[in-house]
Amino acid sequence: MSQSVRDDLADPEFHANPHPVYADWRREGPVRPARMANGMVVWLVTRYDEARRALSDPRLSKVRGGLTTLTGDIERALSSHMLAVDPPDHTRLRRLVSAAFTARRIEALRPRIAEITDELLDQIAARDPVEPFDLIDAFAFPLPIQVICELLGIPADDRDDFRNWSNIIVGGVAYQSEFPGAAVAMVAYIRDLLAARRTGPGDDLLSGLIEVRDSEDRLTEDELISMVFLLLIAGHETTVNLIGNGAALLLARRERWASLRADLSLLPTAIEEFLRYEAPVETATFRVTTEPVTIGDQLVPAGAQVVIGLLSANRDETRFPDPDTLRLDRDQNPHLAFGHGIHYCIGAPLARLEAQIAFTGLLTRFPSLRLAVPESELTWRPGLLLRGLFTLPVTVGPE
Repeated sequence: MSQSVRDDLADPEFHANPHPVYADWRREGPVRPARMANGMVVWLVTRYDEARRALSDPRLSKVRGGLTTLTGDIERALSSHMLAVDPPDHTRLRRLVSAAFTARRIEALRPRIAEITDELLDQIAARDPVEPFDLIDAFAFPLPIQVICELLGIPADDRDDFRNWSNIIVGGVAYQSEFPGAAVAMVAYIRDLLAARRTGPGDDLLSGLIEVRDSEDRLTEDELISMVFLLLIAGHETTVNLIGNGAALLLARRERWASLRADLSLLPTAIEEFLRYEAPVETATFRVTTEPVTIGDQLVPAGAQVVIGLLSANRDETRFPDPDTLRLDRDQNPHLAFGHGIHYCIGAPLARLEAQIAFTGLLTRFPSLRLAVPESELTWRPGLLLRGLFTLPVTVGPE
């Protein structure tokens, strides 16, 4: 299968600004072969309708087989969560995890999320108002990592380890040599946490996951490790990007910052627009065709790797009017940022809650917040899975 450079998903120019390329690809068709950084060719779904159908198509399996750089026990410990399996295993896991990850437990976090937000904003307010600092390092990262650590019952002092492991694990080929070590370290850490909670359970999600059962059914050790791994990474990475990407979008055109600050009632629709316009998850995790599948007018063979482009689907001209314009009052916004179907993100309510509290605090406390560098100097993290900035340099003082 011949490939042109425009089909190269590892091209640095593509990662710097993938939207024009995705727009071209959508015009050419809903699905196309594309080359990953490791040379593997995948089928990339780019249009909204086809992406939405593919996300819930049972012929596209989540079971991909081995992560060949890992030993068997580590691989099992990282691939036994509900994002990596199909029904009936997925149905069982989702039911068990949902029993511990309840709406009541999430809503109960609201006062604590507000408290953490205020503490972080106080630290920002104490800075020199004209001295640039990284909003991701000072706010967008520590807020969700502290929330997910407290929700699970994990010491916040370990958050820098999680950040390092997570960056490596989701960073793709750029961190390929470091991936096995990070995976081993993270699995060992989670095993120790589970052992500690079994002897001393608490009122936290980790203890809840250990204790949850449906009749005689409960999570196995590998399933527990895998679910904690998934919740740790997905529970903070997506929200870091949601806050960071959203703040960058507002500050790149400061009239957006001013208009949203003047009318905070727009915040819920603005957050949904951030999710659509610069989705924190660029592509859904890999799927494999269990039989030949027609996507649009293209027959994708059995055994093919399929990647669903959420970032591209969310800019589909046939579904979203004026898709390349950020509209903070966009009220019809059925974006796919959290997926669709049985694998719809279980943490979506938590991400929305954190974002609402975070942006309310930023907008209220820092009316003069602004970028400290030109928008063109902002750089994006490598990898095809997540869409987020390395840093977001800002100042809180007036020009």
